[in-house]
Amino acid sequence: MPITPTIDLTWYVRAPGLKVRLAAGGVVARREGARLMVAFTKEKAFTQFVLLKGGVDPGETLEIASAREVTEETGITDLRLVTKLGVAERLNWDKDRWVTTHFYLFETKQVEAKPTDQVKHEAMWWFPLDELPDMLWPEQRRLVEDNRAAIKAALGV
Repeated sequence: MPITPTIDLTWYVRAPGLKVRLAAGGVVARREGARLMVAFTKEKAFTQFVLLKGGVDPGETLEIASAREVTEETGITDLRLVTKLGVAERLNWDKDRWVTTHFYLFETKQVEAKPTDQVKHEAMWWFPLDELPDMLWPEQRRLVEDNRAAIKAALGV
């Protein structure tokens, strides 16, 4: 049964000597009439939604890794890179690595998709940019909220 964990400030304190994991992720948006919809996924173990992200493979650029992670976690393949949105940092789930995630904005026209990584991610959902769902990670919510006006401007909404 999925759980609803509480993420507190301890997830955002970097202890000395922790290894760093480089990650990349995406905020994927599409127009639906006069509003923007944003893609989210959930890991099967949790009730809250997350942005799409994961580790950067050797030899990958941040942009390529971001697009790959989006496709793995949502199934969306029609991606147009728009701009970099920012960087978020926190501990990983096991709290044994510091994760630095570079987030990019992508635009798509694709509505339906299934994650290619269905072991961990059950489906993809669309939510209005102005009505974000319950999100697991506070830094991801903050990234979207802090960039809301820039996302709308970049996509002409």
